[in-house]
This record gives sequence, C-alpha cells and structure tokens, in this order.
Amino acid sequence: METIHCKVIGMHCTNCALSVSKYLENKGMADVNVSFATDEVSFQPPTGADVGEVLKGIHGLGYTVQMPDEEARAIPFWQTLSFKAIFCAIFTLPLLLHMWLPWPALQQPLVQLALSTPVYVMGLWYFGRSGVRSLRNGVANMDVLVALGATAAYGYSLYGTIFQLGHDYLFYETAASIILLVFVGNLLEERTVKQTTTAITSLVQLQKTSARLLTTGEDGREEIQEVDNQVLINTGDKVPMDGTIYWGQATINEAMINGESEPVQRKEKDKVIGGTILESGTVKVFITATGKNTVLSYIIELVRQAQHNKPPMQKLADRISAIFVPLVLGIALFTFLAWLFIGHTPLQTAMMRAIAVLVIACPCAMGLATPAAVMVGLGRAARHGILIKGAHTLEAFKDIRQVVFDKTGTLTTGKLQIGEYYFEDMDDHTFRATVYSLEKFSSHPIARSVVNAWKGAGDVGLLQVREVKGLGMRAKDKAGNVWQLGAYALANLVTNDDTHSIYLLKNGQLAGWVNLADELRPNAAQVVKTLQDKGIRTILLSGDTAYKCNAIAQQLGITEVYAAQMPAQKLQRMDEILQRGPTAMIGDGINDAPALAKATIGISLSDATQVAMQSANVVLLKNDLAGLPLALGLGKHTYLTIKQNLFWAFAYNVIAIPIAALGFLNPILAAGVMAISDVVLAINSIRLRYKNIG
Repeated sequence: METIHCKVIGMHCTNCALSVSKYLENKGMADVNVSFATDEVSFQPPTGADVGEVLKGIHGLGYTVQMPDEEARAIPFWQTLSFKAIFCAIFTLPLLLHMWLPWPALQQPLVQLALSTPVYVMGLWYFGRSGVRSLRNGVANMDVLVALGATAAYGYSLYGTIFQLGHDYLFYETAASIILLVFVGNLLEERTVKQTTTAITSLVQLQKTSARLLTTGEDGREEIQEVDNQVLINTGDKVPMDGTIYWGQATINEAMINGESEPVQRKEKDKVIGGTILESGTVKVFITATGKNTVLSYIIELVRQAQHNKPPMQKLADRISAIFVPLVLGIALFTFLAWLFIGHTPLQTAMMRAIAVLVIACPCAMGLATPAAVMVGLGRAARHGILIKGAHTLEAFKDIRQVVFDKTGTLTTGKLQIGEYYFEDMDDHTFRATVYSLEKFSSHPIARSVVNAWKGAGDVGLLQVREVKGLGMRAKDKAGNVWQLGAYALANLVTNDDTHSIYLLKNGQLAGWVNLADELRPNAAQVVKTLQDKGIRTILLSGDTAYKCNAIAQQLGITEVYAAQMPAQKLQRMDEILQRGPTAMIGDGINDAPALAKATIGISLSDATQVAMQSANVVLLKNDLAGLPLALGLGKHTYLTIKQNLFWAFAYNVIAIPIAALGFLNPILAAGVMAISDVVLAINSIRLRYKNIG
C-alpha cells in the first residue's frame, strides 16, 4: 500500500497527536504515525479510500494539512503562540495589579470584566475549540481541563458582577492568569521540544542547495540551477547531489553524514555525497542520484521513520494519557463536592480548589516523556554516524548481552591484497581473467578486492553468471564448462587444504586458488575489549575457514568462534546464541543477511551490500566499529532518560493533583506549576545530547 506523508500544523500537545491518530484509525487508515514534535503524519490508506476526504477531515478538526510537494506556508504572527501570550499579558498584568496597588479603579468589577474578557475570549477560541475537537474524537486533551477551569472562574465572576454579590465573587484575574500562564507554558514547551528535533532539521537543511551547470558557451558563463548531469564544485561549495568525481581532487567535510570531524580526501573515481562541504580544491562530478535517491534523503527518511516509531513504554504512556483527562475531571468534581458538603467551605473556596485540580493536571507530560528522549537519542546517533532505524531498536540496546561479529569486512578492513595464487591447465592470464570475470558480478569485500587488483586481466565472456549465497560464484563458458569460485566450503570435496582464501573449480575439479592478505580494522581490538569490559560476550561467526577465523580471534581475544558457516548454519547458530540472551550481530555480506534479521539487533557497516543494510536495524555510516559501543551507550542512556521522564510525569501528577485537591495551591499558582512541567521533561531530554555516555 502507498504511504501518505504530510505535515499537520497546529498540534500543540501529545493528546492533539492522539486525536489525529484516532481520527485516522477510525477512518480505516493503517500504519498511522503522528508526531506532535515534528508536525509529521504518515498513514497507509486502504484500497479505494478517498485520501482527499481524509485530509479534509483533518482540516475539519482545526489543523492545517501541508503535503510534501507544497511550499511551507508562513504562519501569520497573530496566529502564533507568541502573539497570543503577548496579547493576554497586556490585559492580564494590569488585572493583577489590584492585588498590590490600592487603586479604586482596579477594584471595580466592570473594569476587571473589561480586562479579563479579551483574554477569556482568546483562551476559549484556542483551548475551547481544541478541547471540543478532542472530545469529538474520543481523546480528551489538556485543553479540556484549561477551558473548564478558566470558564468556571470567569463564569462565577460574571455571575457575581451581574447580581452585584461583592468582591468574594470576583475571580477574573484567576481566569485570565490561567489562560496566560498556559499560553506561556505552551510557548516554552514548543521551543524546547523543537530543540529535540534539531538533528533532523540540520540534515534537511543540507538538501537545500544549488549546483553550477558546466556550459560550453563562448563566454564560458556559469548558470545557477539544479541539474542532473555534470557539475562543477569549487572551494566552499556544498555538494548538490550524489555523484562520482571525473576530474580534480578536493578535501571534503562529510561530518554531517558520517560524524567524522576530520575532512577526507576525494579524487577521480571517488564518490561524493550530496550535502557535504568541499573545503578546498575543485572537482567536476557526474551526478548519479538526485532527489529521494540520494544517500542523504535515505538517511533523513530513516531517521524520520525511527522517530515516529513508538517503543513499548510510549504505547503504555499513550494509553494512560487517553484516560487521564476523564479521571482528572472526576477528581475535580469530587474535590468540589467534598469541600462543599463535607468540608463545609464556602462555594467559592470549593470551586477554586476544584479549578486548581483542573489546571495543575498535565496529561501532556506522560505523552511527551518518551518521544522527547527518543528524538534526542536518535538525533545524537545520526550526528555521530549511527543510523538507527527504529525507536524500539534504541530501547533494545539496553538489554544486549552478546555481540556476534562477522570476519571479512567487519573485523577486518575487507581491503585485501592478493598474495600467492596457483592454477592448473591454463596460463597466468587466463586464470586471472577467469577469476576477474566471476568476481566482478559479486559485491562481497573479497570480490571487490580481486576485481580492483585484476581488472586489467580482461574478460573471458562467461555465461549465466550468478551468485550462490554462502558458496560463491557460478557460471558457464561458451564451451559449456562450468566454473565455480568461492570459499573452502565449495572445494572441500576435492581438496583437504583449507588454508587458502578462494578456490576456482572447473567442472567440479580444482583449477586453482588465491591467497589474500587481510588486516584488522584499526580499532577492532579496542572495540572488542570495550565490550568485554562492559560484561558483553563477544562471538566470531564467519563463513571463512577455521584456520583464519582462529587467527583473527586470537589477536582480538575472542574465545567463542564458529567458522566455515553457511548462511543456513549462521541462522541456526544465531538461534542457539539467542537462547542465551539478547544479541546484536554486525556483518556486511549477503550471507549475513538472514542472521542479521534474526538477531535482536542487526548492525551493518555503511559499505555493506544493500541486502545486509536493509536487513540490519542499525547502519554505522562511518564504516567504523567505534560506533558500536556508542550505540550501546546511547541505547542505555536514552532508556534511562525515558524512565526519568516518565517518573517525573507520573510523580508530578500523583503529587500535584492531591496537593491542589487538599487546598494547598490556588489556581494561579497551579497554572504556573503546570506550565513548566513539560519544559522540565524537554530540558531533561536535551541533556542526552551532551551528557557523557561512556
């Protein structure tokens, strides 16, 4: 099914997002994701559904729908929270002066009515409409509580003014202060919550660029426009789109893509990524990918999807938020009746304590606790070159007790050097050309190394070339001979010598072999040691020979080794390993894909095969194992931040509501406390961006 993506402007709390989500689910939409922090909504309509009518329905709820192909519409200042807060402050602050200044005019009921009415109308138009919309969708939001509290204070005061019942009935400043303080709180919340999404915003900004078209006119003039062919990029320019350098060399800052602070050297035939900065040099580039096909677009889309994904803790908080407002309404009603009939307090006292209960309750805190932390955690991971595909993956990192490594291209660089090689019944050129002709169709690190080394040997023109997962390459030549090339598992029936890297078979008989020298990744030993120091078991699971696997494991201090494993065997081993506890696996080849998908968390390097990257839950964009301990640490600390946020959200409401019900808070103070409760959660989440997670 097609997935519809759009922005919904006007959601100002998590219960607003729940209202939109419930509306879409009631309309039969599937896979609904709504984020109040980013204003983004996605869903899958069923076959035959009228998407236009569904979007009109969202608009009818009081929100503005903006499709991806539409230009962002500037919101008029008078519609912003800033304007509403300023407008209400202009009338509310003079209204509060009568409590400190003995000016007779400020004590007059009609003056207080005149000052409070514009504030009340503004609040009722904003909070009242939002509350009614939420009730229509069956998910009462916080605005229901605010509107009821302000209306009770304003209506009681208006009743006292009309019937001239005296100052004991005047609570206009309470109604106005509640509305002002909630507007200020929403404004602070909006600004602090948006800080949790700065990583994705920064990535999106990188896409906004233009390229200089190379022209061949007589004047050599350059025109600024987006192109999809050849571009010239000079010092200080932003690389417009993904491409390959065909002339020149340059130093490029790829920090926003791979998290690496040091710029990298790029020369002819090297790839460049759209959004990176050319710090020095000049290059001419063939554009190879534009728009949604670029690496940056892929990263942005995955980060967005991950931020929308809800971990189990968030789903629990959403269920509680959905019943929270009715519960608070019941507590407020009980408070009013208890003080009036059991406590024998005056009517205005009982009402003020019920209003305090209404305005101090904060259902948004529980809805905001998890997404705020998840967005910061995923954003920090993206800035450090760790692409995590789901919030549930980030949460799962906290439980990982075992890490399984593939060998070639994972623990080793995969940039192999060809050493000794042997062949039978053919000359040197034919052997190298045959091996090259087979390996050029494979994306395995060994194959790439052989192709780079022997690409000058020529092509023997093989037919029906295909890759057999876990075994290697298979093809026929024009004479009908069957050629096979792969690891020892392919040749174990024709030789007992398992010390070579790849074997060439002709019609089922050994025709030659090649030795390749690999080297450990520079930080592989440190990463393995770091994991072991944290009490995490490290395991080597590879399709390579036992001889080579044991040699690598000995260098790294890995004691559990499974060598010469076919894809099906890797999957079986992963089943056995998972029975001992949650496990992460990191690999890069086609034969790793099933095990990566089976693992609790599958991790791939950025130069892995596409099937491995798609099977993995995490991609290390820097192609560096050093991101693995950081990912584990981020998962642990994000989960810790979520627990802190949820503790605050629950503790705040469990403590604050009874305090208000017992009469220890007046409505104005209660509104002020409520206004900062969400801000505390957002600030605590933003701490995750900077804290030491080692």
